[in-house]
Amino acid sequence: MSQLSHVKQNHHYTYYPTNKIVKINTETFEQLHRPTYLLEEDRLRRNLSLISRVAEEAGVEIILAFKAYALWKTFPIFREYIHSTTASSLFEARLAYEEFGSPAHTYSPAYTDDEMAEIARMSSHLTFNSFSQYQRHREAARKANPALSFGVRVNPEYSEVETELYNPCAPGTRFGVSADKMPPTLPADIEGFHCHCHCESGADVFERTLEHIEEKFAPWFKQLKWINFGGGHLMTRRDYDVPLLISLLKGFHERYPWLKVILEPGSAFGWQTGPLVAQVVDVVEDKDIRTAIVNVSFTCHMPDCLEMPYMPAIRGAEEVTTNSQHPTSNTQGGGSLYRIGGNSCLSGDFMGYWRFDHELQIGENIIFEDMLHYTTVKTTMFNGIGHPAIGLVHSDGELEMLREYTYEDYRDRMD
Repeated sequence: MSQLSHVKQNHHYTYYPTNKIVKINTETFEQLHRPTYLLEEDRLRRNLSLISRVAEEAGVEIILAFKAYALWKTFPIFREYIHSTTASSLFEARLAYEEFGSPAHTYSPAYTDDEMAEIARMSSHLTFNSFSQYQRHREAARKANPALSFGVRVNPEYSEVETELYNPCAPGTRFGVSADKMPPTLPADIEGFHCHCHCESGADVFERTLEHIEEKFAPWFKQLKWINFGGGHLMTRRDYDVPLLISLLKGFHERYPWLKVILEPGSAFGWQTGPLVAQVVDVVEDKDIRTAIVNVSFTCHMPDCLEMPYMPAIRGAEEVTTNSQHPTSNTQGGGSLYRIGGNSCLSGDFMGYWRFDHELQIGENIIFEDMLHYTTVKTTMFNGIGHPAIGLVHSDGELEMLREYTYEDYRDRMD
C-alpha cells in the first residue's frame, strides 16, 4: 500500500452498494456505475521509473508540469522519483510549494503586480516571457525571494507541432523572445533560458529542434547557468526513442558542460496511466445514425478530443474511419456501429464512429482509454454537469476514491 492510505479516512464510498472499499476489475471496471477517472498506480510507477532513469542517465533534471497533471493526492508517489515541479500561475505555484513540498519552476506569459511577490516566494526559478516583464517585476520578485534564479523564454521560431492551436512558435506567437530581439549582453541576473516547442513529440523532433535552438541562441549560452527545454517530450510512449533522447542530452552537456538541463513534460507522466469510465444512458437514432449517449461530456471532461482534435480509444471497440460523412450500422465490416454523444447541450458534443461486437445496453460501461493527462486539469461544469470522480487503483487492485464531486462544487464556482 502506498503512502496515500490516510486519504481514505472520513470518505464515503457511495459508488458501491456495500459502501466499502473494493477490489476493482481493471479490464471491465464492472464495479463502477458512475463516471470515474481511474489512475492505475502500477502504470504511473512504470512511467515514473522510466523518467527517473532518463534523468539519471542523461544527467538532467525532469520535473512535472502541472498544466497536464496536478492530482496532488498522488504527490507522495511522485516524490519517490522526482523532486520538483513547474507552475504557470499563482495557484500552481502554491500547489508546488504547499502540496508537493518544494518551490516551483515558474513561467507565465504575463505576471501581474498583485501576485508577483507571492509567486516569487514560492518559486525557485522564475522565467519571464519578455524583457519588459522582467524589467517590470524583477525588483518585487527579488525583494520577495533573494535566492530566485531568473530566466527568460526564447522563441527559436521552429516547431513541428501541426495543430495551430498548440503550436507555441507559430507566426505572431505571444511566447518568448526571438534571437533578433535579444540584447548582445543579458542582464546580469538572467541565469537561464526556457524554450518550449513540442507537443507529445518524439526524440527525433527534439533532435531537429535542438539544431535550431543552438543555431539561434548558442551565442548567449556562456552567460547562462541553466536551460529548460520545456515539455512535450513524450518519452513514456511505447515507440519513443529513449536512447536517442539520452544521447542528445549527453551530447548537449558535452558541448555546454556548465549548463544545467531541465525538461518539464506533462503528458509523459500521465501517459496511459488509466481511463475515464462512463456509462451508456441512452441510444438515439436519426437519419440512420445511432448515437450512444453517455454520462460524460467531451467538451466538459475530454476537451482535447474536440480541440486537437483526436479520436480517443474505446476499449473493446474499433474506431471506424470512412469517406462517408455519416456511416450507418450497415457499413461494411459488420458489428454494431455507434457515434458517442456527450451529455451536455452543446450540439457538437459528440464523436464517432466506433464499431462494437454487440448491441450497447443502458448502464453498460464505456471505457475511454488514456484519460489522465490534460483532462482533470481542464474539466468544466458547463451545464451544471458534475465532474467524474477520481479514483486510484493500487497495485493490489484496491480502489481508493480520491475525490467525489457534489452540487456544492458547482454552486461554489458560481459565487
